[in-house]
Amino acid sequence: MIPIGDDNTDRRITPLVNYVLIAINILVFVAFQAGASGEQFTYAFSTVPAEITEGRDIATGMLEPTPIPVYGTLITSMFMHGGWAHLLGNMLYLWIFGDNIENRLGHSRYLFFYLLCGILASLSHVFATAYFTPEYMLIPSLGASGAISGVLGGYLLLFPKSRVRVLLGRGIVQVPAFVALGVWIVFQVISGLGMLGGQEQAGGVAYAAHIGGFVAGLALIKLFDRGAAAGEKRTFFNRQ
Repeated sequence: MIPIGDDNTDRRITPLVNYVLIAINILVFVAFQAGASGEQFTYAFSTVPAEITEGRDIATGMLEPTPIPVYGTLITSMFMHGGWAHLLGNMLYLWIFGDNIENRLGHSRYLFFYLLCGILASLSHVFATAYFTPEYMLIPSLGASGAISGVLGGYLLLFPKSRVRVLLGRGIVQVPAFVALGVWIVFQVISGLGMLGGQEQAGGVAYAAHIGGFVAGLALIKLFDRGAAAGEKRTFFNRQ
């Protein structure tokens, strides 16, 4: 069940932040990761769980020195990807679901929400790794999946009945968002359980980040929500 579009009839603003996020992800991959020195850049700016828990740079073996404070990699890593399939798959989900959240939250709230969900998702991966698979504490993680999972969690809560077009088998059908995203999160949970047996069983995918980001999106979206219509009561995040 691959989503290919959704209902945008209620969109009132141009999702500029979403466009910029997609552009940055593509630019970072093309300009800094796909070249001859791409591996060095990737290892330097991805999130290494052991570096986060110990609060220091670890440059040993395959790891490169990190030229920024290690906690900064919680942000830089969410703009990097492991390959074209990883990048394009993430950008597809962000393109489909991100604009609706930005329309609802507004530009600045959406950006803060996105980054916060991404950070919490990365921390979920770090602590899940430390607790369940400490032997993988030196394996870097990267990708926008955690932040996008937060967007999906927010979308599910705000637009549960919105119609999502999905590629199912050889045809295209429309299903409610709670079905499309419900199937997605169930798959993440089931696959994440396989991670408890080791990273090989999980296929190298940080499912804890997906689940953590999704839960963060569910928990935070109402704090950032400014309401569907102008004139609705605004949250304390808004400065008059």
